[in-house]
Amino acid sequence: MTQQHPAAAPASMATRIARLTDWSWPDLSKEWRRLFSTDPLVINRRFVEKRIAYRWQEIEFAKTNPGLLARNQHRIDELVATGQLKRQPVGAIPIAGTELVRIYAGIEHRVLVLSDGEFEYAAKRYPSLSMIARAITGTRWSGPAFFGLRKAGCR
Repeated sequence: MTQQHPAAAPASMATRIARLTDWSWPDLSKEWRRLFSTDPLVINRRFVEKRIAYRWQEIEFAKTNPGLLARNQHRIDELVATGQLKRQPVGAIPIAGTELVRIYAGIEHRVLVLSDGEFEYAAKRYPSLSMIARAITGTRWSGPAFFGLRKAGCR
C-alpha cells in the first residue's frame, strides 16, 4: 500500500507512527532515504520503523516556542554551573511527545503532550489535562492528578 508523504498525513504524530506498521517495505525504504539520504542500514523492519518514527518526532518537536527554549537553556546553564538541577515545579507538564496513559472504567486512555503546550486525546486537541479528565469521567478532576502527575488533593 503506497502511503502519502508524512507531511500530508494526519496532524497527530501518534497516528502517523501507528500507521507505519501498514507501510510496505519499499515505502519504508523510500521514507528512510528521504530522511537519512541513504539506504536503510539493515533489513530489520522494526528497527527501520522505530528510527523513522524517532526522526519524525525530532523534526516535529524541534518546532518549539521561544519560551520553552529559554527555560531549557536556563536549566542547561544551571546544570553546567552547579552540576545539579532543581526539581521541576509541581504541576509542570511533561515534555512534548510524552504519552500519558490512564486506565479508567476498564478503558485505556492515551494523551499526547504537544509541543505548543496543548494535549491530544481521541484525535482532538485540548488546552488542559483537566478538560480531558472531565471528558473521560464526566466530572471535574484535576488533570495532573487524574493522570498521576501529582497526588490528588495537592496543589
